[in-house]
Amino acid sequence: MYYCTYQSPMGEIALTANENGLSALAFQAGKSPITCADMVQDEGKFSEVIRQLSEYFEGTRKHFELPLAPAGTNFQKQVWQALTAIPCGETKSYGWIAKSIHNEKAVRAVGTANGANPIALIVPCHRVIGSNGKLTGYAGGLGLKAKLLMHEGAQFKP
Repeated sequence: MYYCTYQSPMGEIALTANENGLSALAFQAGKSPITCADMVQDEGKFSEVIRQLSEYFEGTRKHFELPLAPAGTNFQKQVWQALTAIPCGETKSYGWIAKSIHNEKAVRAVGTANGANPIALIVPCHRVIGSNGKLTGYAGGLGLKAKLLMHEGAQFKP
């Protein structure tokens, strides 16, 4: 496993990867920072990720094109794949995701899988809000979630 850190305009981000692709992205000031003690630091392996993140924060990138390698169950991976279909600047509800994976009754399970997303931002779990339009939990904190959504021009209720 490899790691590096990236100083974004919204705080320090830790990145991890294996030979198959990016395995985690976490805002280090959030509830789930990444500890990289047993990993090899290698900034070179993350040059494309950092380039695309920089473009995102500059406002010139709306969609990430990176090899991803998140660890999770098949259901979690199905939810995370659905998250990548939410366009930048838009928000969706947990119910929308459940419908999009053809499992309308799995709204709570979708919420749990969304919360377990290891690749924040790139797999845009921050674009999921309550069906009432209000912000719901985010590992980086609701303040960061609001900043990310404002950066993207998304509509939500404070």
